[in-house]
Amino acid sequence: MLTVDFTRFPLAPGDRVLDLGCGAGRHAFECYRRGAQVVALDRNAEEIREVARWFAAMKEAGEAPQGATATAMEGDALNLPFPDDSFDVVIISEVMEHIPDDKGVLAEMVRVLRPGGRIAVTVPRYGPEKICWSLSDAYHEVEGGHIRIYKADELLRRMREAGLKPYGTHHAHALHSPYWWLKCAFGVGRDGEDAALPVRAYHKLLVWDIMKKPAVTRVAEQLLNPVVGKSFVAYATKPHLPRAQA
Repeated sequence: MLTVDFTRFPLAPGDRVLDLGCGAGRHAFECYRRGAQVVALDRNAEEIREVARWFAAMKEAGEAPQGATATAMEGDALNLPFPDDSFDVVIISEVMEHIPDDKGVLAEMVRVLRPGGRIAVTVPRYGPEKICWSLSDAYHEVEGGHIRIYKADELLRRMREAGLKPYGTHHAHALHSPYWWLKCAFGVGRDGEDAALPVRAYHKLLVWDIMKKPAVTRVAEQLLNPVVGKSFVAYATKPHLPRAQA
């Protein structure tokens, strides 16, 4: 399940891509399939080991084209182990809402992104997220959980303040908003068979949708995304610095 729309945010073979806070690796895997030179970075050692195993399996299965590379590594988003201007593309998906120093993370992303490079930032959308916070304290009080809710204009302003030039936005995952509202209403900590019946039933619907990709749910989500899309997605470029006058 991808949050970044690669028809709006296309990659070229050989693009150097950083997936910052890669988690389980969903965007990193897609970039690898598209021929990029991918670095997937996260502070969670267990997830990084799993992402590395998947990269190896993809290579073995021939899922990535010749010339594509993939590396999984632990790292700190506030102290990235890369020189300035190292990447053509940076992706940070559903991460910034967890980090106290979000301005510091943006500054590091801009530092390692080359002039003319592009960045994709996704965060939970204000409206659906606000409902989750209203329904459940546990949803956002868990250790490592969400510590802020971004309004769209606030996120775009912070991106501009970091030196980026936003050029496009959209919303994603409308079908997932009701699932999280149900989770918050019936108990965020109740999982699997312990989850309430409405939560289990809706989860089965989401799994079916992800696996089968039926046209009816694709159309429904496209219609609903502007209204209740779970994620807000913003794309931006790092402008070229003006040449100094001789």
